[in-house]
Amino acid sequence: MAKSQKNARNSSRKINKIGVTSDVLTSRGGLAIFSQYLDSTNIIAQLANLFGCIRKSSKGLSVDIIFKQILCFFMDKTSRSLTYFDNLKMDEGYAASLELTQEEMLSSHSVKRFLKAFSLPMAWMFRNVLKYLFLWRLQLEKPDVICLGLDSMVMDNDEAKRRAGVQPTYKNKMGFQPLQMTWHRFIVDALFRGGKKHCNAGNSAANMIKRMVKWIRKNYRSDVPVVVLMDSGFMDEKLFEALEKMDIGYICNGKRYDDILRYVEEVEDEHWNQYSKGKESWHYFEYEDQRDCWTKSRRAIITRYTPDDLQQTFEAFRPLSILYTNLGKGEAVDGFLKNAGRQDLWESEAIVKSSHGRGRDELVHRAFKDFGFEELPFKNFAPNAAFYYMMVLGHFLYECFKEDVCGDSVPVTSYASTLRRKVIDIAAKIVRSGGSIWIKFTQRVWNTLQIDQLWERCKNPPPLPTW
Repeated sequence: MAKSQKNARNSSRKINKIGVTSDVLTSRGGLAIFSQYLDSTNIIAQLANLFGCIRKSSKGLSVDIIFKQILCFFMDKTSRSLTYFDNLKMDEGYAASLELTQEEMLSSHSVKRFLKAFSLPMAWMFRNVLKYLFLWRLQLEKPDVICLGLDSMVMDNDEAKRRAGVQPTYKNKMGFQPLQMTWHRFIVDALFRGGKKHCNAGNSAANMIKRMVKWIRKNYRSDVPVVVLMDSGFMDEKLFEALEKMDIGYICNGKRYDDILRYVEEVEDEHWNQYSKGKESWHYFEYEDQRDCWTKSRRAIITRYTPDDLQQTFEAFRPLSILYTNLGKGEAVDGFLKNAGRQDLWESEAIVKSSHGRGRDELVHRAFKDFGFEELPFKNFAPNAAFYYMMVLGHFLYECFKEDVCGDSVPVTSYASTLRRKVIDIAAKIVRSGGSIWIKFTQRVWNTLQIDQLWERCKNPPPLPTW
């Protein structure tokens, strides 16, 4: 008797029929929150004003609708293929979550035509958009010192078809190698380049820094100290001289030449100082170093990783590092730091600490790749540049969205994959009732994410500065 009752209960829970519902459902309910955020910041309208000239005819979709769907495509990242837009066009729930009709949804051909319409100078206009967004975050945080990171990033296109600009990179991969400037978690400027362009190719690094410093001093504060962190690929006196003329500071990793290694071996133990971070420690000392081709000497700091038990770490895994800097040399940047009350930044230990913090820039590049794609879809350079810059823009807005809206639900240090799983990929039902359109979530999702608070914050983001 007990067995038959158990079988009856089990059979009552089994699914034995399938059917079709006319309800408007979506598995990307969180995109409705991100879409509201884009509209509330007014970024879509600003992009439409800036790139409105790309639309040659009144026929077809407006530029603002196109930008909105492309940015949500990056945030979604279900597929990296542009043909995925054809699937989205047939998804009524996806369209409703973006507050669009199915007729307003893009096809893959529409996206390709839009991106192919970009010339290279027009694609570079996205750099101006990034500057305004950078100013937006500066005005919110109001930092006393601005530390910028500068580095190139390899985009592996080994498995893609032949593309213009895809060239061998230093990582033995065929791809692109854009030069990117970072601040905290944001990419604030970028120069899209072919793969063979090394970090300091031509005057690109000096021009990028000069352009950004001029913008900061004109629109944020004329006396704010600016410090640029770079790796050994930027070790060049010509670049150092350019930065010194701009009255900004720099901390650059150097190359370990043989004469430097021989000099270090002769330094007595009592001349080394110690810097500790958690359970790890480094020894360092400083001196004036002048390379043979340099016109003057510069402040150099040698660091050496020193674990507690030297026998547990091979010498190859605790190499020497050398840092070159103009901080603490009595230049104009020292005066800016003093006026800001940050004289501590030109101390040797602070310089070593700042250099170690440069690893966060690598995490920004990793986060960017997690958000977007390394392989670009077009054979021509200009549309790939436009696609890349839209991806950088989408990553910047994703970071802002995470900070302004989702701070209580997802840590700001989380990668895009985490935010997508927790906030974007949630089921929702969209219904019309009483002359209103409702988007409804399950009670568990509502309570876990505190949807009412997310909705309120996405509707009231910090205002963008005037363009």
